[in-house]
Amino acid sequence: MAADGQTAVLDTAWAQIPHSREATAGIGSFTRSRVERIISLVAGGLGSLIVGCQAFLTALGPSDERPGWHEALMIAVFGSLAVMILACVIGRGVRLAAGAFALIYMLALAAWPIATEGIAPQTLDEPWIWYLLNLATLAAVLAFPFPLQIGWTILAPVLFGVVRLVQGGFTRDYWIAVSLDVSFALILGGVILTLGWLFRSVAVNVDETRARAVSSYARAAAADAAEQERVAVAALMHDSVLAALIAAERATTPRERTLAAAMAREALTRLANTEQDAHEGTDEPRTAAALADDIAEAASELGLDVDVQCDIAPSSPVLPGRVARALSLAATQAIANALQHAGGAGLGVAVSAADGRVRVDVHDAGGGFDLDAVPDDRLGIRASIIARVAAVGGRADLETGPHGTIVRLAWRESQA
Repeated sequence: MAADGQTAVLDTAWAQIPHSREATAGIGSFTRSRVERIISLVAGGLGSLIVGCQAFLTALGPSDERPGWHEALMIAVFGSLAVMILACVIGRGVRLAAGAFALIYMLALAAWPIATEGIAPQTLDEPWIWYLLNLATLAAVLAFPFPLQIGWTILAPVLFGVVRLVQGGFTRDYWIAVSLDVSFALILGGVILTLGWLFRSVAVNVDETRARAVSSYARAAAADAAEQERVAVAALMHDSVLAALIAAERATTPRERTLAAAMAREALTRLANTEQDAHEGTDEPRTAAALADDIAEAASELGLDVDVQCDIAPSSPVLPGRVARALSLAATQAIANALQHAGGAGLGVAVSAADGRVRVDVHDAGGGFDLDAVPDDRLGIRASIIARVAAVGGRADLETGPHGTIVRLAWRESQA
C-alpha cells in the first residue's frame, strides 16, 4: 500500500512537469507497481491457471501415492494454487498467497517419499506434482526477496530430483530421466527468475529517474518563484516606495506635497499586500485595447496626456491579467523615465496586437543613455521594465542613442 501511495504521488507530480509527449512516451506508465501487476496478472494468473489445469488433469489419472495421501496432497497443493491465482487476478494479497503456495508445494515435495513409500512407480513418466515445479519458482519470484528467489529456483528442482530417486530406488534408468527433468526445471526456472529481475530493475530505474526529475523540477520551480518574488519586490520598491520618497523630497508646493502623500499611501498599501499580490494583480483576462487604456490612465496620473496609438487586429490575443499588468507597469515606468530624463520630449506610446503577439513601444526624443553605464543599484530599467516583463514570459528591448530612446515590450501567446 505504501508503494502504491508513493507511485500515485510521483504520477501526480510527473504530470505537472512540462515535457515533450514524444520524448517521454510510455515512461509515465512503466513503474514498479505496474510491472508487479503485469507479472502477477499474466504469469501468476493466466500462466499458472493453464499449467495448473494441466497438472490437475494429470493428477486425476493413476497415481503413485498411498491411499489417503493422494487426496490430501491434491487438496493442499491445488487449493493453495487456486488461492494464489485468485489473488493475482484481483491484485490483492499476491505476496501472501504466492508465498503460501511456494511453502506448501515444497512441503508436499518433501512428503512425497512418505506418500509413495512401498509403491513402485508404474512408469518413468513424471508424476503430477512435477508439472507444478516451475510454478513454485514463479511463486517465489512474486513473494520473496531476490536471494530467496534464487534459493527457491535451485532448491525446488533439486528436491524433486532427490525424492524421485528415492521413490525409484536410485536405479540407473531413474538417474537419466530425473537428470533431464531437473535440468529442464532449472533452465526454465532461471529464465523466470531472470525475466522477473530484469523487468523490476528497469521499472525501479525509471521510478528513480522520475523521482529525481520531480525533485529537480521542484527545486527549479522554487528558485523561479523566489526570483519572481525578488523581481516583484524590487520593481515595487522602485516604482512606488522610492518614487514616493523622491517626490516627497522634491515637493515645494502644497499640490506637490499632497501628491507625494498620496503616492506614499499607495506605496505602503502595495508593500503591505506584496505577499497576497505576488503577481501584481489578478489573472482576469484583459484585451489589448484595455491595456492601451491602462497605459493612458497611468500616464495621466503622472500628469501627462499621452495619446496611445493602437493597431489591434480583430483576432488579437487576450492577455492574462498578470501579463497585462506587467506590460502596463513596465510601459508606465518607461514613460516616467522619459519624463524624468528627457523632459517628455517626443514622447509617444503605441500598442499593436496581431497573430498571437502583443507589443508596446514607448519612445522619446531625448539624448539617450548608456545602459551598461547605469549602476547596478538603479532598478528603473533592470527590475521595473526588463525583469518584470521577463517574469511573465515576455521580452523587453531598448534602443537608445543621441536621437532618443525606444523601449519595446513584447509578449507572445503560448502555442502549446
